[in-house]
Amino acid sequence: MRGLKARGHHGVFPKEREEGQTFIVDLVLGLDTRPAAADDDLTKTVHYGIVAEEVVAVVQGEPVDLIETLAEHIAQVCLKHDVVREVEVCVHKPDAPITVPFDDVTVTITRSRA
Repeated sequence: MRGLKARGHHGVFPKEREEGQTFIVDLVLGLDTRPAAADDDLTKTVHYGIVAEEVVAVVQGEPVDLIETLAEHIAQVCLKHDVVREVEVCVHKPDAPITVPFDDVTVTITRSRA
C-alpha cells in the first residue's frame, strides 16, 4: 500500500502535538499469496482494507515523539496478522518543522517475525 494518509499529533514540539499534521504511510507486506490465489480465497491472505484502517488508527491514536516510534507501532500492528511474515513501513512527515526547504522527511523500517 502506498500513500495512506492520516492526521496525527506526533512530534517533539508543543505545536506539533497541539495542531497535528498529516502523516503518509507506505507499506510492503511480506506473505505467501499462493494459498489465497490458488483458491481465490480472501481468508487465506491479508485484507488490505482492514490493515489500512488499523494503520490509520495508529497514526490518529496516542501521540509519540518520534516517527521511528510511530513506524514501529505500525509494524507491530501489521505483524499481528498471522499470514504477514515481514513488513516494511515508511512513515512520511512532509510538514516536519524544518527551517530549510525540503520535499519530505521519512523513516523506513523492516520488521519480521522472530
